[in-house]
Amino acid sequence: MTEHGSAIAGRSVLVTGAYGMLGGWLVKALLERDAARVVVLRRDQVRASLLTVEELERRCVVVQGDLTDPGLLERAIGEHECDTVFHLAAQTIVGTANRSPLSTFEANVRGTWLLMEACRLQGVRRVVVAASDKAYGHHAELPYREDLALQPRYPYDVSKAATDLIARSYWHTYGVPVAVTRLANIYGGGDLNPSRLIPEAVSAVLRGRAPVIRSDGSPERDFLYVEDAVAAYLAIVDALDADVHATPGEDPGPDAVRGEAFNAGGDRPYRVLDVIAAMIAASGVALEPDVRGAGVPEGEISRQYLDSTKLRTRTGWAPRVGLEEGLRRTLEWYRAHPDALGR
Repeated sequence: MTEHGSAIAGRSVLVTGAYGMLGGWLVKALLERDAARVVVLRRDQVRASLLTVEELERRCVVVQGDLTDPGLLERAIGEHECDTVFHLAAQTIVGTANRSPLSTFEANVRGTWLLMEACRLQGVRRVVVAASDKAYGHHAELPYREDLALQPRYPYDVSKAATDLIARSYWHTYGVPVAVTRLANIYGGGDLNPSRLIPEAVSAVLRGRAPVIRSDGSPERDFLYVEDAVAAYLAIVDALDADVHATPGEDPGPDAVRGEAFNAGGDRPYRVLDVIAAMIAASGVALEPDVRGAGVPEGEISRQYLDSTKLRTRTGWAPRVGLEEGLRRTLEWYRAHPDALGR
C-alpha cells in the first residue's frame, strides 16, 4: 500500500463541493500533499466556508459556474489538465430534498452524470465520488455492508443511490477508474450550516444556550470526524492508482477498488441525545438539551451504522479520532474562528 496522498503529489486535481465542510478539509489536505494545482468549482459568491475562513481559496484555481451547466466540467478538466477528480458537490440537506425534490435530483443525479461523462471524455485517471450511507435506505440488518441492496425511499436517499450507481457504471461500461464512498455522518470544524446537528450544538454551547434537538434524541447515527473522512478519500485515490490490473466488465477480485463502493464510519452508532451530551461535556458549560421533536423526523431513518471492513482491508484506512476527541477538536476550531457561525 502506498502512503496516503502519494497519488496526489504533482497532480492537477478537481474538487467539486470544495466550499462544503468536507470539501474544504479535502482541499487543505491536497495542498499539504503538494498537489500541483487544485481546481475548485464555485457556483455562488460564498459568504463563508472553510476555504475562505482559512484563506485556502487564494491557493486554488477557482472555476465559476454551476455543476449542471453543460460543458462546464469538461472544459474545467480539460483546460486545467486535471487527471484526478473528487466529486463531493451535492444538495445534502434531507429536509431541503423533501421540500424541493426536483432541484435535489438536478444537482445530485444530473450533476453526477455530467461529471462522469466529462471524466470519460477527458480520460481522467482516478475519480472518487461521494454517495452516502443514506443510499442503503432502511435495513433491519446492521451494520450496513457494501453487499446490501440499495433500497432508498425518500428523495435525498434516492438521489444518492442514483449517484452511486451512475458513477460505478462508468467503470463497468467505459473503464473510467472510479470508486464510490458511502460515508457516515461527518462532523468537524468548518461546517457552517446551522440546520445540522453539530453546528447547531456548537453555536448553542458557545453562546451559553441549550442545544436544540429536532427529534426526540433517540435516532442512532454513525459519526466520522472530518479528518478521518479526508484520510478515507486519500486512501481510496491511492488504491485506485495501484489497482492497475482490474478489467472493466469482469468479476472483481477480492482486492478490487475500481468500480467499487466503500463504507467509512466511526465503528459504532451513537444516539443523537448522547452526542449532544458529549458536546456539552466537551464545552464545560452546564446545559441541558432542548428536545423539541417526537420520534424520528419524517424522511429520516431511525438507526444506521456502517461496517468499514472492506475499506480497512483494501487500503489500510482506519478512523483515528474518537467521538469525544473529535468534538473537542470541533469546538477548538470554532473558538479559533469566532465569526464562522455569525456570532
